[in-house]
Amino acid sequence: MRQVPLSAKRAVVTGGCGGLGRAIVDRLRRDGAQVALFDRADAADRDEFLIHCDVTNEDDVSAAIKQVVARFGGIDILVNNAGLQGEVVPVVEASVASWRRVIDVNLTGAFICSKAIAPMMVSAGWGRIVHVSSVQGKEGTAQAGAYAASKAGLIAFGKTLAKELATTGVTVNGITPTVIETGMIREISEQRREELLARIPMGRFCRATEVAAMVAWIASEECSFSTGAVFDMSGGRATW
Repeated sequence: MRQVPLSAKRAVVTGGCGGLGRAIVDRLRRDGAQVALFDRADAADRDEFLIHCDVTNEDDVSAAIKQVVARFGGIDILVNNAGLQGEVVPVVEASVASWRRVIDVNLTGAFICSKAIAPMMVSAGWGRIVHVSSVQGKEGTAQAGAYAASKAGLIAFGKTLAKELATTGVTVNGITPTVIETGMIREISEQRREELLARIPMGRFCRATEVAAMVAWIASEECSFSTGAVFDMSGGRATW
């Protein structure tokens, strides 16, 4: 009989309706988990448990969590995947409104969801929190100041939370993919796309299914002694 590594686990994936989010949802379900999607989208496939939720709004998140608990009985896995690219311009040309929105979704949203869900994981004595960061959070990227800053903040936030929860049975880890072949890459110009591709020694972008596989492993029982870690998925681009 095929082992189902996430059997009986209950997961929440933020930004679950996007290209990467859907890949993560599909993989967690394939591995046996029940999965709820938090997203601002209004529709999803009939078999998906989608909750309309703005992760930057505490009331939205609280209400969404109550729905998940009512249906699943609890939450074992949180994947903070919701994110925005924001403006692709030099920092001095970026608008304050765009900067704040990117930080709010990418970083504050993860904080709000983690703050709300971590206590029930601690009470249960087991949990997995996975932050979808970016290699840009390690190195910074010209014309992506808000995005890079938000992803760097997510790395530091994850390490901090991991230390605070280290003895509880709850692990907190991050992944730092390079550009992923999903909807976000189609929002930038061809020139920008070529610039980003040139930085990857493997000569290709990351696949959403590759990220999903890493998330599924980090969320499993097998990943039991890594917390505060950052798993590189940059195709050789990252230097640390």
